[in-house]
Amino acid sequence: MSLGGTLIRRRLCAPAIGIALSLAILGSTTAGAMPVARQTAIVFTDLKPAFNWAKNAINYVAATHNWMFDYGQRKNGTYEFHPTTLETRILLARALVRAFAPAEAIDPSIEFLDLPNTSSLYPFANVAVKLGWMGINSKGDFKGDATVTMLNLHAVLIRVLGLQATADSIDALHMTDGTPFVTPRHLGSTLLGMRLGLRYNNSNEVMDVLPTTVLDRAQVAYSLFQAATLDPWIIPYLQAQYANMTLPNMSPVRKALVEWGLRFVGYPYVWGGEWGLNSPEPSGLGGQPIPGFDCSGFAWWVLKSDTGAWRVHPPRPYGGWNLPQRVAVDQAHGAPSIGYSKLKPGDLMFYDGEGNGFIDHVDIWIGNGWALDSSSSVGGVSVMWVADGWYRDHFMHGRKMI
Repeated sequence: MSLGGTLIRRRLCAPAIGIALSLAILGSTTAGAMPVARQTAIVFTDLKPAFNWAKNAINYVAATHNWMFDYGQRKNGTYEFHPTTLETRILLARALVRAFAPAEAIDPSIEFLDLPNTSSLYPFANVAVKLGWMGINSKGDFKGDATVTMLNLHAVLIRVLGLQATADSIDALHMTDGTPFVTPRHLGSTLLGMRLGLRYNNSNEVMDVLPTTVLDRAQVAYSLFQAATLDPWIIPYLQAQYANMTLPNMSPVRKALVEWGLRFVGYPYVWGGEWGLNSPEPSGLGGQPIPGFDCSGFAWWVLKSDTGAWRVHPPRPYGGWNLPQRVAVDQAHGAPSIGYSKLKPGDLMFYDGEGNGFIDHVDIWIGNGWALDSSSSVGGVSVMWVADGWYRDHFMHGRKMI
């Protein structure tokens, strides 16, 4: 990638080694999931090499189990999964009920104007609404044909997994004195979904998805597989970590900085990425396939002042600060270093992930043990606890920015 005319070949940011949750253990299920394996093998003939990243998940949710087995046998005796077909709400409801509540009775009092109770799909929509996993609109429609975005899917799966209270707590993020932060819609469920690995971090970054991306069946199959095969310790771990998350009192400009960073939670990890708008990245910065960030690129996005081709104010509500250095190792040596105890919201934090004396990761301290972070291990932008564990063990020093 070209940055200011210089071709950058070195690794821009390391994948926060040691912090990834142990996910997708085949055969392990969350409480309430009742997978029943088929006795006959089903092979989907339309899973081309481009979908190798999702093949195990698709086979698990649609061949080993019937959760997303939505297309019957063809006349020639073969089966197709339709991985590129956009997922609909009604098929998602059926998959969720089959996976997590197959024996749940319907509530006859729940009816939909657009889905008669004589439909074979009605029981699945009924149970999904009864259990609070999915909703209806003000007219009483289930909107079963509507498509599903990453934002929608994470929100539903967080409810299924019993993490809604934790998501609500994150959505109500506030300062010590009670001043609330303006947070994006579904911040809590998007953040928790990232921590649970519900979205695949594709090495072909053109295939990565944003929170607002409408998902195809391959993406939904991957997320459903992840949710159904979590290690049992993960949910209580996240519940404890994110419960009552509070940030310190801070000035209006630091608050604006935090709110701007939170808007991009859920954006994908893009190697060499520093652009978060839907408009193309300026050619002077080299271009990137989709909006998204690596670690130092996210530091730029949140902190760097407008210069040259770099113009993000507005929509960013503040002008930014002096941060000409693009990669983490250079950012680390761009100003006098400060210790952990001296950090203030908006300061940079630098890490030596491999223990070789080389800075390979950076994130942004927002206070009370939390940092805005983009790493490949989580698959993109999140809010991470950095007061202990891998982050604290590998922290080298900070840099004052404001």
